[in-house]
Amino acid sequence: MARVGAVVSLLCFIVALLGTVVNATTFTVINKCTYTVWPGLLSGAGTPQLATTGFALQAGEATTIAIPASWSGRLWGRTLCTQDATTGKFSCLTGDCGSATGLECTGSGAAPPATLAEFTLNGAGGLDFFDVSLVDGYNLPMMIVPQGGSGAGNCTATGCAGNLNTACPTELKVNDGTGGVACKSACEAFGDPQYCCSGAYATPDTCKPTMYSEFFKAACPKAYSYAYDDGTSTFTCAGADYLITFCPSPSTSVKTADPVATDVSSGSTAKGAASLTLSVAAVIALAAILRHLL
Repeated sequence: MARVGAVVSLLCFIVALLGTVVNATTFTVINKCTYTVWPGLLSGAGTPQLATTGFALQAGEATTIAIPASWSGRLWGRTLCTQDATTGKFSCLTGDCGSATGLECTGSGAAPPATLAEFTLNGAGGLDFFDVSLVDGYNLPMMIVPQGGSGAGNCTATGCAGNLNTACPTELKVNDGTGGVACKSACEAFGDPQYCCSGAYATPDTCKPTMYSEFFKAACPKAYSYAYDDGTSTFTCAGADYLITFCPSPSTSVKTADPVATDVSSGSTAKGAASLTLSVAAVIALAAILRHLL
């Protein structure tokens, strides 16, 4: 009986290991801007924080992040960041997360305005749900592109590739003294319930698009422009990794410089290779067990 129990335990471990590999997701984050971007990450309620919650990406750099199964949360880019030479405090003009002396956001979200990439992985029906949101305003171009999805869901690329900082309405524009560096939402700018979808406007029937949300929607049709913009802004996929790109196409930067597109491998085959390697290892282990029993 002890031997059978050990075999069952080992088989359960192999199944769990294979399930982890199949469900794990990789985010490849690329900075195609001509300036440094400091990505931040925040896990949703009930989801453990990731190993990293903030880092720097120089122009043209890329990094990969391992994302656990069933993770939910958001990713954004911070810009115009500095560290005080005396106090060591790290702060950013856009997308700041209130980090103390380092790059990590440690459980804090982006101060608006900020372009947000939002994910719920392995949600209803085993699908990933993702979107790019301008509900909290905009600070830089961002795109999400699914890589190697199984075909379930629409697996459509989404985001906001254009630079809205120049065209941003004056009453929403954030300036740093040399030009626009971000574009506020009307909710943040005015605090009016009709723009915030709050109070008497807290339902899809009462909260409708406004001239300000329509500015964002016209520029970026696939991105969320206000709280109830679900129908044209939420996308699904299954079994995919995700490529998240800042400044995905030529556009004016936060300082009006043109970004240079950089070809960076997404590494989309790594997930499949790892799954295959561990699957082979599991089969070998299972064969050894059967030979021992027989």
